[in-house]
Amino acid sequence: MALKGKHSAGVLLYRIVNNATEVLLVHPGGPFWKNKDLGAWTIPKGEPAGNESLEKTALREFFEETGYALDGRGKQLTAVRQKAGKWIHAWIMEADLDPGSLRSNEFELEWPPKSGVKKQFPEIDKFAWFPVSLAREKINKAQAALLNELELLLEKHV
Repeated sequence: MALKGKHSAGVLLYRIVNNATEVLLVHPGGPFWKNKDLGAWTIPKGEPAGNESLEKTALREFFEETGYALDGRGKQLTAVRQKAGKWIHAWIMEADLDPGSLRSNEFELEWPPKSGVKKQFPEIDKFAWFPVSLAREKINKAQAALLNELELLLEKHV
């Protein structure tokens, strides 16, 4: 079944530390995002390539944006729609990664604009674990619903 509109898929990685849930969020790289913080963080995600399944997209994008390959299958969350209309599909997985060991792929951009100079920027410039309460402030507002659903699922399994 073909999807209509724009879609991205990603992984909402979580861990439990001292009985508290933390989530791994990423901060977009490049000059546009340089001085943005609250509402700028996101789950590692991206758009499907060709006829790639959304779940395969989520795992591939996680690897491309962090340099870490996840094993196993996650539980799919309810898709959310961002302000600009793009649908975000997410899978939750549990793992404990060191943000200092993660490395993003890069993209090329003409910078400054209309300068003719092409520069390389990391797609993701920061990786961090956040308690869910702080993650709600940091994450793109539409993606906060993913955090709510994660918490509900974890409560049911405790």
